[in-house]
This record gives sequence, structure tokens and C-alpha cells, in this order.
Amino acid sequence: MSALSDQVVSIATLVYLLAMISHAVEYALGSSRVKTVAAPARELVGAAVGAGTMGGADSAGGAGPEGGAEGAATAATRAERTARRAEMAGRIAVAATALGAALHLVGLVTRGLAADRMPWGNMYEFVLTVSFIGVAAWLVVLVKVPSLRRLGLFLTLVMVLLVATAELVLYTPIVPLVPALNSYWFIVHVSTIVFASGLFLLGAVPAVAYLMRAGYEQGKRSFPYTLAKRLPAAAGLERFTFVLHAFAFPIFTFAVIAGAIWAEAAWGRPWGWDPKETWAFISWIVYAGYLHARATPSVKRNVAAWLAILGFLTVLMNLFGVNIFFEGLHSYGGL
Repeated sequence: MSALSDQVVSIATLVYLLAMISHAVEYALGSSRVKTVAAPARELVGAAVGAGTMGGADSAGGAGPEGGAEGAATAATRAERTARRAEMAGRIAVAATALGAALHLVGLVTRGLAADRMPWGNMYEFVLTVSFIGVAAWLVVLVKVPSLRRLGLFLTLVMVLLVATAELVLYTPIVPLVPALNSYWFIVHVSTIVFASGLFLLGAVPAVAYLMRAGYEQGKRSFPYTLAKRLPAAAGLERFTFVLHAFAFPIFTFAVIAGAIWAEAAWGRPWGWDPKETWAFISWIVYAGYLHARATPSVKRNVAAWLAILGFLTVLMNLFGVNIFFEGLHSYGGL
């Protein structure tokens, strides 16, 4: 089961890579769908009509092989063909993402069966679970709001980076849980912290996309704002960011409280400013600040978006930095 889990996760990484490439193809071809067809065709057809009112010979010439009407029709045909290809690439990307998520889930389940426990005992397993929650939530969102599909390029990029890092850097052979984790609070606390972290992962994607798109809509044409010219409108991305964080924050709050209750039972104190506890508190403060800023009319949306991104950076610090650079009662990374 352990070997099967490793193999399935490797295949899932490759499938996510395929999804990312397909999203990139759709993203690149999307410019033809936006820019061509209608406006040039109307201008050229209008010119031909105008010529027809002035003289029959000119009108016939305008409709000839070198005339504007035929050129417009050719351009329209090319644009439609490109649009179909972009649509097909987008559908392939979504299907590949769903297949990657299914393989990802199989990898987690087989890992848990091999370990005879929930697969959350070290950094490798935790990152795999958080990334799966993120991609599963993304697929649910995509069913509800298909117009957000172009965000999939950035989401699948994050998935490839996280899952590949878990495989290449964080991989740990299966070992039994340390005694302190053998508690039903292990499931209560870790499941909620994993779920909230997965939603924060997904929420960081539209937050970054919003900042780029907002800059592009304001006339900025330098990198990285040009990457956002085919993204949905900035206002929609900003609302999407808020909805995800407003949903995830109460779950994260419950996870922190559950952790304190578990710490009281395991170590005789609910809070001891262990590095994990400290950074969890910092994350909670930052995300609370984001929601407060988002609800305050005088605070610019750009400032709130930066707070959301800062919050996810604190989550990454708690996940990677604390386990790598600090020692404490939560040192279960397995590195």
C-alpha cells in the first residue's frame, strides 16, 4: 500500500502538470476570442455597403477576393477555430485536474491504509492533504462558477509546486504516530486545521490574481500585470477571495481552540507559546485583520488583498519554517 501510494502521487503530479499546460494553452489562445471577429467585420462590411451606394463597380470590387468582406469572413473563421481550440484546451485542463485530484485522493487513502491511521502524521502527509483540499474546493467552485476557469492556470501551478515539493523534499517513510498524537483530538484538531489551510491555499490564488488584474484595469502594462489581461474582472476576483476567507476563518478558529483543548489534556496547559502555537496565533491575527479590513469601507481593497496574501505566508511559515528551523512540542515534521 505504501509503494502504491507513492506511485499514485507521482502520477497525480504529472497529471496536474498536464492540466497546467492545458490551462496555459487556453490562456494563450484566449486573446483571439477577445480581440478579433466582430469589430473589424462590422467596419469592413460597412465600408463595402458605403461603396455600393456610390457605384456598382466599386461595390463588386470590394466583395472580390481581395475585398474587405471576404477578409473579414476569413478572420472570423480563424477566430472561431482558435476559440474552439481554446475551449477544448480548457475542458482538457479541467478533466485533467479532476483526474489528478482523484489520483491524489487515492494516494492519501492508500497512505492511510498502509499506516493504519489518518495520513496527517508528518509534513509530507500534511502537505498532500492540504493541497488535496485546495484542489477539491477548486473543482467545487468551478462547477458553481465556470467563468473562473482561467484561474486554473495559477491553481494547477501551485498544485504542481506543492505536490512535487512534498515528494522530492518532504517525503518520509511510514512510521507510527508519536504517543502524544494518539488521541481522538488528533482527528478533530488536524482535520479542521487541514481543511482551513486548504481553503486559505485556494483563497491566496484569487487574491494574487486580483492585485494583478486590478493593476491591469488601471492601465498598468508592465510585468506582472500583463499576465492578468485574460483573467475575470477584478471585482469578481476580490469577492471570490473574500467568500473563501470568510468561510475558512471560523473553521480555522475552531481548529485553534480544539488544539488548545488537546494541549490541556496532553501537556497540562492549553497554551505555552510553542513555535507552532505562536505562528497559529499570528495567522489568526492576520486573517482577522483581513476580514476587518475587508468590512471597513475606508480601507482599500488592495490593502485587504495584501493582508490575505500575508496570512497565507504565515500559514506557509507555520507549515514549513517552524518544522524546519524550530524545535518544540509540535515537532512532528519527520524531517
